[in-house]
Amino acid sequence: MAQLIKLQDYVSRYEQNIVLYPSRFARLKKQQWIGLKKAFETKDRSLFYMENEREEDWMIERPSFLERVKKTILNRNKMEEAELTNEKEREEKEEVEELNFDYDAKKYSHPKTLDELKQQFLNQLFEFQLKWASSTLTEISKVTKTLYYDDLLKYYLQRFPDTFLVLYQPLFQLKNAPVELDTIIITPTDIWCIHVLEAENSAVFVGSNEKFWVKKKRDKEKKILSPVISINRTETIVKSILDKYDITLPVHKVILTRNGYVDFPSAPYDLKIVEKRNYEEWFHKMRSHHSPIKAIQLKAAESLLHYGLTNSKRRYEWDTEET
Repeated sequence: MAQLIKLQDYVSRYEQNIVLYPSRFARLKKQQWIGLKKAFETKDRSLFYMENEREEDWMIERPSFLERVKKTILNRNKMEEAELTNEKEREEKEEVEELNFDYDAKKYSHPKTLDELKQQFLNQLFEFQLKWASSTLTEISKVTKTLYYDDLLKYYLQRFPDTFLVLYQPLFQLKNAPVELDTIIITPTDIWCIHVLEAENSAVFVGSNEKFWVKKKRDKEKKILSPVISINRTETIVKSILDKYDITLPVHKVILTRNGYVDFPSAPYDLKIVEKRNYEEWFHKMRSHHSPIKAIQLKAAESLLHYGLTNSKRRYEWDTEET
């Protein structure tokens, strides 16, 4: 599952420490999934929820794995609480918060297959990602409800590897003006700027070097703003930031339509068109990326996050503590 390091103009904990959080996310995900998979395969009833005393239902009889971890951490540090400074207390609160991803079986029906359990797990992990991409210990951004049902956002996160770092529709602050960019995916070896064209199934997008393209479906035509304008702007900004920080990573431009076709004979050589005819090949290649997270990748992410626009407010509980 790819990691959402920046969501539009929301505050993100990845902005605070791009080195710490990617590895922490991967570790939490792995710990939870190993426990869930083992429980499912061994029919461990401790993660099941009993409804009307039926044997086949999931029930919860004891705390989840991570809840037990949190309890252990708290017990271990209980004797030291009186000596903790305010700073250490905040660090402890943050550590507990970071461990606060527990699969909640009560949200779903009993999965009949491992694949069904995996999808339920990913859906709950998706919500957890939105939390990390919209809050820190002291700041919070209000998440638009539609993002919880954003199929494209789920696609980026649930279909690609943990080592992919995603900036979804980010807003950058450049020369005192906000600029909305296309989605950026930072892999260990490349950076992908992706503009998605989603319309009716099998729609045809007729491209040109003009300001407008034409979308065709049966006997209907509609003008749309050329996606080349947006994708070129994104590429230019990404490359300029990388150059400023002396970061060398290939930057690719992609116009993507998963359910349609693109007819653009005069497409620039450096623009990749991914549509219904070659989508599976491109998707498989992206999914097969097995390189671990690299230092240059984190450096690139940090440099881009530095320009991210953030709208947030202090958490109520922190304002209360200071009064």
